[in-house]
Amino acid sequence: MDSLRSTHITLLKERTSAIRRGLSDEINRNGRLIAIKGSRGVGKTNFLLEYCREYYAEDNSCLYININNLFFAAEGLYHFVERFYKLGGKVLLLDQVHKYPGWDKELLACYRSFPDLQIVFTISSIVRVKSNEYLKGIVEMYNLSGLSFREFLELETGIHFPVFSFQEIVENHEKIVNDILCRIRPLAYFGNYLRYGYYPIYLEEKSHIDYLLKNINLTLEFDIPYNNQIELKYLTKLKKLLYIVARDGNCTVNISKLSSEIGVSRATVLNYLYYMKNARLLTLLLPEEDGEDSGRKPNKLYIHNPNLLNAVCLDEVDTGVMHKTFLLSQLCPVHRINYSENADFLIDGTYNVNVCREGERSRNRREGIVMEDMAERGKGNIIPLWLAGFVY
Repeated sequence: MDSLRSTHITLLKERTSAIRRGLSDEINRNGRLIAIKGSRGVGKTNFLLEYCREYYAEDNSCLYININNLFFAAEGLYHFVERFYKLGGKVLLLDQVHKYPGWDKELLACYRSFPDLQIVFTISSIVRVKSNEYLKGIVEMYNLSGLSFREFLELETGIHFPVFSFQEIVENHEKIVNDILCRIRPLAYFGNYLRYGYYPIYLEEKSHIDYLLKNINLTLEFDIPYNNQIELKYLTKLKKLLYIVARDGNCTVNISKLSSEIGVSRATVLNYLYYMKNARLLTLLLPEEDGEDSGRKPNKLYIHNPNLLNAVCLDEVDTGVMHKTFLLSQLCPVHRINYSENADFLIDGTYNVNVCREGERSRNRREGIVMEDMAERGKGNIIPLWLAGFVY
């Protein structure tokens, strides 16, 4: 226990976060079992440490531990939690809990045995938590996304900016933009955000392309096969499918063509797409009437965020696809986005939204909402694309 406490203290001193994530304000601090779900690289460990630093900095009743610690190979999770509780523990922060065999059963046992203990744990985005047979109905789940464009601007400039809902942006974008432009010029930072700003690690890792490719490979070679029982011989097919989606860029789904190209059945292609969606490598768009996890064939496919798209395509990316990917990466964490026959996207079942190049003339500019890619300001139904990065 002393060595774990020592590691806890060292990490709090050395791993300081450059930004306070907005998710901190959403968490119910009275919750007993709280899951923080996110993909590789979005900052789950730093989030836990920041949570501890903000609320329990000098409180010995709180402890951060990484479940990868060899200590847990000798002592079971439940027995450790029991000992921690008897020594006065009140808040336990468990990092990467899904790497412990039987983690869900033991968390349930802890929940039942220690009613005034709070457990906050991080877990891979691939793992189903809310529908887990042991944790269903008792766990509160929160999703940690990568940095929004707003958060990236705060890191780069030191200036705090408020969050706006998409409805607020639609209704008041001209005033909102005026207030922001009095302080900075967002487009001066936009290109860098598309290249490397989504993942907080860019502050430490200069070779961001290598870092992203390593994370993609770890996700495809370990996370997805481990959680979905995929044989190793099929890994090249998973990788090829991801590359084809990034390369083609037209985003329209042809399952038969994909099946032929990678050499697996149509059903397997569909499974692979959903596996990569859960891993937050892909975004799948379905009609509004289809549920998000319906298993139905998606109408369109996008790489999950601009940084991944750049890494997979080595910067040879169609500008239009890049900007649509940006819009999805910003809105998906907090808004419902569906396929639309009348526009690029349907937002919250209400707004038909098209992404257009600045100055582009088309009928789409007169219908629904137009997000104009390199515009600094908008007018009426035309909104600058960068402002979508302020929704979280």
